[in-house]
Amino acid sequence: MSRIGKRPVAIPGGVTATIDNGTLSVKGPKGTLTLGLSDLIDYKVEEGEIQVKPANDSKQARAFWGMQRTLVSNLVQGVTDGFTKVLVIKGVGYRANAQGTNLKLQLGYSHDVDLPVPAGLEVKTPDQTTIEISGIDKQAVGQFAAEIRRWRKPEPYKGKGIAYRGEFIFRKEGKKK
Repeated sequence: MSRIGKRPVAIPGGVTATIDNGTLSVKGPKGTLTLGLSDLIDYKVEEGEIQVKPANDSKQARAFWGMQRTLVSNLVQGVTDGFTKVLVIKGVGYRANAQGTNLKLQLGYSHDVDLPVPAGLEVKTPDQTTIEISGIDKQAVGQFAAEIRRWRKPEPYKGKGIAYRGEFIFRKEGKKK
């Protein structure tokens, strides 16, 4: 039995959820998100909550149960509060600058890295070493943050690179003299 799947997803005030043609649509103050529904799971929109239950007793249905409930929960949280990831840049000469729909990164390469910001996401650079990515879709926010981080992952010797805020970088000692 899934401990996560058992709990219903609460629908706060100002948010509406509808099921139509195998798609769950959640509309809130920040926008609208949709999720394609699995045939292995039963979804019910009741007053003030969404119930997620396995359609049958198969192993695959039980495996999908908790994940599908979490995806539904992410839809509701996205349209009410949204999601944010913060990246921190460490290194001499490493900096970032958000310019309209582009993000310009200077990461020690012979060229600047220009990344187009995907639709539905907002990128801010409060200072030159901090990047804040926000949006209503958790997957899109995390994917764009991972694409930025991929350009210069934190290295274990000096700790230089792009890391998530709060991420612990295991440091190595280096050579002994």
